[in-house]
Amino acid sequence: MEMVVEANVINQHLIDPEICIRCNTCEATCPIGAITHDDRNYVVRADVCNGCMACISPCPTGSIDNWRKMPRVRAYSIEEQLTWDELPAELPADQLEAELGTAPGDAVAPAPPNVPQPASEAGEPVFNSAQYGATTPPWSAAHAYTNLHPPKSPTTATVVGNFNCTEAGYENQTHHIVLDFGTMPFPVLEGQSIGIVPPGVDANGKPHFARQYSIASPRNGERPGYNNVSLTVKRVLEDHQGRPVRGVASNYVCDLKVGDKVQVVGPFGASFLMPNHPKSHIVMICTGTGSAPMRAMTEWRRRLRKSGKFEGGKLMLFFGARTQQELPYFGPLQTLPKDFIDINFAFSRTPGAPKRYVQDVMRERAADLIEMLKDSHAHFYVCGLKSMEEGVVLALRDVAADAGLDWDSIGAALKREGRLHLETY
Repeated sequence: MEMVVEANVINQHLIDPEICIRCNTCEATCPIGAITHDDRNYVVRADVCNGCMACISPCPTGSIDNWRKMPRVRAYSIEEQLTWDELPAELPADQLEAELGTAPGDAVAPAPPNVPQPASEAGEPVFNSAQYGATTPPWSAAHAYTNLHPPKSPTTATVVGNFNCTEAGYENQTHHIVLDFGTMPFPVLEGQSIGIVPPGVDANGKPHFARQYSIASPRNGERPGYNNVSLTVKRVLEDHQGRPVRGVASNYVCDLKVGDKVQVVGPFGASFLMPNHPKSHIVMICTGTGSAPMRAMTEWRRRLRKSGKFEGGKLMLFFGARTQQELPYFGPLQTLPKDFIDINFAFSRTPGAPKRYVQDVMRERAADLIEMLKDSHAHFYVCGLKSMEEGVVLALRDVAADAGLDWDSIGAALKREGRLHLETY
């Protein structure tokens, strides 16, 4: 009779630190909080992960798709995983059998882990905005090439442009960087990203890992017909709590000079892609450097319009920043025709004015957003700090509910049809 060993073994979910580009997609996607990270590695909590696979498809590199069969009592701890530079080898089958006290051919069935469910103080489940984010692209999106240059074999790009795209004289600088790949194939689409590898080593003497940046240029290049891309990079001088810190990669990139060589990996991303259907509508909601993919989408539509190939799909932009002076591309945005794009700004730190966030402006434009929510040709893109995501999705839910629409049905359709994309960090 076949023996089943209950609860003694775990098929442990692990993230490969050699391939991971620390984009936060897995942690943002995980519906049960099983993934966490420190300054170097992203790791999976063995006692929380339930193998739901929600994080697998969105991962741009495939680093998330790794498993090790381990005795449950020897499952790799969070602390252990955070020290890794590479994945451990598979445990030999005879060693696993010896530790479990099983014989060859015995079936091993891991017991389901105790999965905690997030709850509010009142005991009700909290609102999980990530559950509505699509992991598939729009049906009409172009085919995306990914991982042409993986982290273990980066390619080289040359800096051909670097300028401050926020108002001069302000400490919070955001730079527009243009990289040229020469004859090296590097096809990209709006909504994809690349990784920049800073030179040198960290405090522990280990090489810096790549930092991910969204592409700010359209598919045919920052300069049309050239093999180049642009990035929108903010010089990091403080962390999210306002404490002084000097971001390694952001300061390296912002200080690049024309002619400098840069190590690049990617491209990454196969879902946060714009629709190709010429009559599709695009609602873009972003803060700060989350404007990069929105600039790429807007510029591609602008070029199509100029060439006469644009058939009237609407563009709406909700763009937030602390002040007008810190908002990237504020000047160029003013020159776009009003019949081409509907722009809505939200500033949270304007002296003498109340704080306004993108979700506040979205509620003010509820009548227009309702029409978008009803239209199967409308696509929604959210990019910026993780802290904005819940407020934005809640605003969409409230706009729908106030109009008598069933958000559960709408939200499920947006996810299923690849029409609501969340890229927050």
